[in-house]
Amino acid sequence: MEKLYYSIGEVAGILGENVSLVRFWSDSFPKLFRPVRNAKGNRLYTRDDVETFRQIHLLVRECGMTLEGAYRKMLSEKDKVAKAERLVRMMKSLRSDLEDVRTAIGQTGRPDNA
Repeated sequence: MEKLYYSIGEVAGILGENVSLVRFWSDSFPKLFRPVRNAKGNRLYTRDDVETFRQIHLLVRECGMTLEGAYRKMLSEKDKVAKAERLVRMMKSLRSDLEDVRTAIGQTGRPDNA
């Protein structure tokens, strides 16, 4: 069962970033995020918000874009950015799976050049 809302800490964990950066990005992209607040006033993000954070992460951390450039790109080409982010995530997952296979093969005791 998929969650309806994610806390800011959960979003930070998904991205591998700290909470203050996620909060900063949320505040820096006001047209992209409208977090729901719980009774304590904590921000809660939807699954779509998490996907948007992943796209920002790709543009800023991996592509080296400025926040302003990433913001403009997200507003003008959101579908392209979403596809690129999904592709990068799939490729990283595939790489991780291949590394696991390589490790498993290496642990069978067979020589590397056999």
